[in-house]
Amino acid sequence: MFVTRGQEWLARLAPALLGAGLAALALGPALGWGLVLRYDLLFVPGAPLLPDRGGFPRAVPSDLVVALLSRVLPVEIVQKGFLVAIFVLAASGAAALVPPERRLARLVAAACYAWNLYLAQRLMLGQWALLLGVAGLPWAVRAAGRGPARLLLALIPAAIGGFQAMLVSALTLLPVAVARRRTLVTAGVLVLLSLPWAIPALGSGAVTDPAGVDAFAARADGPFGALGSLLSLGGIWSADAGLPGQESWWTATARLLLVAAGLYGYARLRSERSERPERPERPERPEWWGGLAVAAAGGFCVAALGAFPAGRAALKWLITLWPGFGPLRDGQVYLAPLALLVAVGLAGVLRSGASAVVGILAPVLVLPTLAFGAFGRLAAVTYPPDWVAVQRIVNGDPAPGALLSLPWGAHRSFAWNGGRIVLDPATKLFERRVLWDDTLYVGLPDGGRLRVRGEDPLNRRAGDLLAAGDYARLPARYVLMPASQNGFLLEQAGWKTIFRGKELHLLRR
Repeated sequence: MFVTRGQEWLARLAPALLGAGLAALALGPALGWGLVLRYDLLFVPGAPLLPDRGGFPRAVPSDLVVALLSRVLPVEIVQKGFLVAIFVLAASGAAALVPPERRLARLVAAACYAWNLYLAQRLMLGQWALLLGVAGLPWAVRAAGRGPARLLLALIPAAIGGFQAMLVSALTLLPVAVARRRTLVTAGVLVLLSLPWAIPALGSGAVTDPAGVDAFAARADGPFGALGSLLSLGGIWSADAGLPGQESWWTATARLLLVAAGLYGYARLRSERSERPERPERPERPEWWGGLAVAAAGGFCVAALGAFPAGRAALKWLITLWPGFGPLRDGQVYLAPLALLVAVGLAGVLRSGASAVVGILAPVLVLPTLAFGAFGRLAAVTYPPDWVAVQRIVNGDPAPGALLSLPWGAHRSFAWNGGRIVLDPATKLFERRVLWDDTLYVGLPDGGRLRVRGEDPLNRRAGDLLAAGDYARLPARYVLMPASQNGFLLEQAGWKTIFRGKELHLLRR
């Protein structure tokens, strides 16, 4: 009896253990001591609980949760906990949608949902908060018909993730809820958990540049064009999100075949009969089958809009009507329900024996360069002491006024971070308002760059004053710049140096 009970527990824990193993394989050097800094994957020491921020609340409430947890644990542990949780939640959640008697099939679903091109590309852009919500998506699908309390619990990862994670969850759960006649309850829970970012968004004054539609449109990242890339769960707008070798014919073909097998397997679930002897005539199709299929199809259509001129024109028109349609620009993000559908469907085809073992290994084999921190693209580093010293000076000053961060650009590339590009750490380091250039420049396939105007009106004003050389009228109390940058013109305009280290130069009016 003890052995049987132990085997049962092992079977239940196997998907989570597989997810942990995939996390270790994918993150590799990123699990060393320090912080992983890449694009939006920006964690800082001593993050303030309630910073003064403008623009659209993209990091609400994820930054608050990180700051709270960092009061109890080192921020390095907090970051690694979230990164590992993405893989564990994704693997165990996808497995939970597969009948428990199919133990190997559950591992197939776990591996497919925790290791795919969608997850890899979003991880390369540092979008951990979105991925946290995507990882919890199968748990939310499972809980959608089990009462509001369970749904609230299942949606906690998405609620932490913020607006993108909640929008993806809404796209997936509302069709599922309609099929299960739980629409009002599900919509109510989604609205409730969206309030932390929805309320500040409505009063932020943020604007949305329709040019972002062209910048964020789905692109070909393999030999089969934009639609083929989307079908293989890729097609993201940023070339920097790509993995080594993902564009090769054999890997791209293998990914498409894997997705095709998943779609076929999911379609078979519609008419299958149960394997349980006590109910052999009952349909195997789960209650959420139709809703998830509708969500996957809808998400793919949203993603594909950007691949066609007419679709881009329609999105631009919607954004000019209301900036709230802005999140539709990055349509590829809504492939998440398709990724879940494929994972469950693949488990329906590769159920047992050698075929199931192949299914467990296949996701890694067709996307091998996600391993070891994407071959060095993810690695843990530590902040130089200058950053903490400047943070103490600025946060310890009771006088009001913003801090302006230079050079005027959204991202930084530091030698101490291995030259990896990351969002300016100043945007999350200080309690006071930080002025920075939230304009986004996106590289185009022809080598050009597309400019997407920033969303924050105060940042735009500061940028105009900098462009005019009017440093005396900058709406700030502090200016932070690299130590290597010349601050002569600022000093001529009345700014005084109060800190200069090896890395940073801080001036105050």
